[in-house]
Formats: sequence, structure tokens, C-alpha cells
Amino acid sequence: MVCGNLYLSFKVPVMVAKIEKEREVAESTAVTGLVCDPIYREHQPGVRHPESPERYDAAIKGIEEHVPAGRILKIVPRMAKEDDLALCHTLEYIDEARQDILSGWGSLSTGDTDVCVKSYDVALKAVGGLLNAVDAVIEKKVRNVFCAVRPPGHHATSERGMGFCIFNNVAIAARYVQKKYGVGRVAIVDWDIHHGNGTQDIFYEDPSVLYFSTHMWPFYPGTGSSSERGGGTARGTKINCPLGAGSGRKEYVDAFNEKLVPAVKNFKPEFIFISAGFDGMANDPIGRHLMTAADYADLTGIVMEIASKYASGRIVSALEGGYNLSDLAASVGAHAAILAK
Repeated sequence: MVCGNLYLSFKVPVMVAKIEKEREVAESTAVTGLVCDPIYREHQPGVRHPESPERYDAAIKGIEEHVPAGRILKIVPRMAKEDDLALCHTLEYIDEARQDILSGWGSLSTGDTDVCVKSYDVALKAVGGLLNAVDAVIEKKVRNVFCAVRPPGHHATSERGMGFCIFNNVAIAARYVQKKYGVGRVAIVDWDIHHGNGTQDIFYEDPSVLYFSTHMWPFYPGTGSSSERGGGTARGTKINCPLGAGSGRKEYVDAFNEKLVPAVKNFKPEFIFISAGFDGMANDPIGRHLMTAADYADLTGIVMEIASKYASGRIVSALEGGYNLSDLAASVGAHAAILAK
């Protein structure tokens, strides 16, 4: 019995030290989560449609080429439920989208969103991917997550899909982190070349969500003037930085430093989402901005610094636009490489 006690007194510190060492190794390696699933290729809006399944392949290729495998923890998405969608969308729209898609329509009846018969399930997995990403960050399995999801989401309003988007992935995840985990203040940084009208609309009168957007102006969808600042008690929590055609690094970095940084100093977000569109690249077939992969890395660094200061480093980034495949791979890779540092 004495020998047993001596053995235990020797082994317990050794075991604790081993556990702590393993924890240190884990913390020093897989710091970034990656939401990925081949199902994201099954949303096929049509031949030669710019929002193609190959965009998923390009995003994954960029990450594989720029981020060491040991720095990434793969996160399997779940299928979002109707209650999840209803955090931001009306039940009428959810039912309408489901019926349109499952009936074999080529596009949603609510707007300019092309779909196929599998698009509803893919969209549920896109939302569910972000929800699992939130869980992983809150539970400290990873510091941040990039979600290589399709279809994108920031144009979807509470009651209609539009602009390649069915459900608003980021908006739903923002509501989810508030509802499930009691996070009070959330910031959404949207650097897609198109204004995220859906995200802004959903939170326009909500002072608990800071929405910041850089986008080309004038351009689709026609929203996002600097005068759109939020309604009621939320006035000032919606910050739009419209940029002319031909804008690039200077205009984006200036907007981040001069508008976003002071805003978060006052707002102090507890969790940050990025609507990461990469259609501001110079060769994008839709946009007319002059961004590079290195420029997106620098924007990521600014958001990382903000998150470190106010949000315990907590970031969930989700793919929005970006339609030149080689540029998309390069910019996603640069973005993920900074997240994984």
C-alpha cells in the first residue's frame, strides 16, 4: 500500500506535466480552424456562372499552399436547422426558398439568385459551418476560423435572397453567438467589393452589432452610401466606406485605419466576423478595384490586432465573393496565413 502511494505521488506530477506539454504543443500548432466540405461544390448556379463550384477548390488550394497543415484544424459543418435560419430570416422566406429550390426552379422567386435542386442543403451546410466555427472559437479549440463556404451570404436580407446569396451566413452566426453564448457586442467587417446590403439591413437598428464595409461605389446592389449609419439607438454603428473604381491598397488601408480602428475603440467588440470577399483583386471579372493578395493579408492583420485588443482574438471569417480562380487562391491563402500566425 505504501509502495502504491509512493508510485502515485511520483506519477501524478509526471502525468500533469505531460498533459501540460501536450496542451502547449496543441496551442502552438493548430491555431486556425478551417470549415470545409465537398458538399460546397454541389451548389451549381449554372454553366459559366461566376459563383462556380471551382471557387471552393481554389480556396482550399490557396490554404494548402500557404498554411502548414499542422496550423489548421479542419471543422466539419453541420446542417443548420430552421430555428437557426429564423435568427435572421422570416419563416415565410425560409419556406419560400425551400419550395423554390426543391421544386426545381432555376432561381429564387425573391430575386437574382440562381440555384439547383441541391442548393437548399448546401446553403444549410454553409450556415451550419459558421455555427460550428463559432462553437470552436468560443470553446477555445482554435483561436479563429476561416469558412470556405458556398453559397455566399451578405446580400440576403431577412425576407429575400439576392446577389448569389440564399441565407445570410455571417448575420446568422452573429445572432447565434449572441443568443447561445451571451456575447454582447459583435463587429462585422465586410471587405467584399459589393456592399453587404443584407447584413446591414438585418442589423440596421441594432446597436449591439457594428457593421463596417468597404465597397465599390456606385455598384451593385446600389446601397452603402456613407450616409447609411444605422437607425435609432444604432446610429453610428453602421459605417460605410464607398470607394470609386480603381481603388486599391491605399484607399482600403486608409478606410480601415481612419474609420474602423477609431470605431472599435469606442465599441469594443467581443467577437469579430469577416465577410471576406476577394473580388477586389485587379483581375476579377466582376469588380474594378486593384487589390492584391498582400493587401488582403494587411487588412487581415489590422483585424487581427483589433481582435487581440478587444475580442480575445476571436474571429470567424467567411468566404463571400472573388471570381478569378487564381487570384482567389492567392488571396484566400494570404488571408489564412495571417490568421494562422
